[in-house]
Amino acid sequence: MPRSVNSVASRKRRKKVLKMAKGFFGRRKNVWTVAKNAVDKAMGYAYVGRKLKKRAYRSLWIARINAGARQLGTTYSRLIHQLAKNNVDLNRKVLADLALNHPDAFKKVVDSVMKK
Repeated sequence: MPRSVNSVASRKRRKKVLKMAKGFFGRRKNVWTVAKNAVDKAMGYAYVGRKLKKRAYRSLWIARINAGARQLGTTYSRLIHQLAKNNVDLNRKVLADLALNHPDAFKKVVDSVMKK
C-alpha cells in the first residue's frame, strides 16, 4: 500500500504559519522551521501582551481618578471606599473618563459620595 502524506493539509498548515510570519526579518519569514518557532514565540508574546495591556490601562485609569480626586480635596483610596460604601457602581474606566473629560460631572459624583 502506498504511503499517504496528506500534502494538502501539510501545505495549508505551512502556508498559514508563513502568512503569520509575514514582516519578520531574515529567514524567520520564509524558512518553515525558523518561521514556525518565531510565530510560536510571537503568539506567546501576544497572549501575554493582551494581559499586560489590561493592567496598563487599569493603572492609567487609577492615576487619572487620583489626580481628579486630589483636585477636589480627597484621595483615590478614600473616593473608591466611599463609592463602594454608597453602592455607586461606576467602574474605573468611566470614572477616569469623567475626571479627564467631564470634570463638572466628576465633581458631582465625588460630592455626592463624600458628603454622606
